[in-house]
Amino acid sequence: MLVWSRSGRILVWTFGALLLAVLFLAPLAVILVASLSRQWNGALPTGFTLEHYAEVFTGASGDAVWASVVTGLVASLFALVTGAWAALALRVQGERWSGPLGLLFFIPSAVPSVSVGLGLLVAFSQRPLLLNGTTAIVLIAHFVLISAFTFGNVSAGLARLPLDYEQVASSLGARPGYRLRHVTLPLIAPYLVAAFGLSFALSMGELGATVMVYPPGWVTLPVAIFGQTDRGDIFSGAALTMVLVVTTLVLLVGLERAPIRSAAAR
Repeated sequence: MLVWSRSGRILVWTFGALLLAVLFLAPLAVILVASLSRQWNGALPTGFTLEHYAEVFTGASGDAVWASVVTGLVASLFALVTGAWAALALRVQGERWSGPLGLLFFIPSAVPSVSVGLGLLVAFSQRPLLLNGTTAIVLIAHFVLISAFTFGNVSAGLARLPLDYEQVASSLGARPGYRLRHVTLPLIAPYLVAAFGLSFALSMGELGATVMVYPPGWVTLPVAIFGQTDRGDIFSGAALTMVLVVTTLVLLVGLERAPIRSAAAR
């Protein structure tokens, strides 16, 4: 830390703890209490129930959970494959081409997600690519929005990867495909896992583009939460929000604890 005195460190830690409690923990605690409440007309709720959670995995709410998980997994896996492929391809190019071409992947992240959804809605509303009203357009929207983060994570891992390992493998007669599978990818395995986890978390919480393109029968959790709260069903929306938070955290914690590390550290 940049604070050396004991009193100064105590002050900084206290301020940080208060900031964390007010900005992060307090809103989450309010949502948790609301998801367990029957009524909340005063300063505190009156009556607690688990009925809102019982309804989460049935009917439309259960379909929303399934749609979000499937969309997040499919879009994240596709983004991981294409983002890693692009990062590996641009790595062998010179600075003249790798820089400008790499910037193309970050364009969707610089555009509001609502604009991305509108653009996809207009682009795929006519034949021969008529995807409007299908699940595919939702998957494409999520892929477009998260691919930049996947590409950035993998590129960062490749930038920190020494060329010595791959050069040694080549000098021993390893073919490019063998070198990729057994040298390069194992060395950047933690970055691949981090890219997938970040992509999944972003996909699970995406609302702007999804609300523009989602078809009937494929409503994701953020869209369902928005719809319920917009109709005044705050408590059911809070329960869905907690399911969204827990689902995302379980995956991220599971990936963090997975026994995957760079081959260079073995």
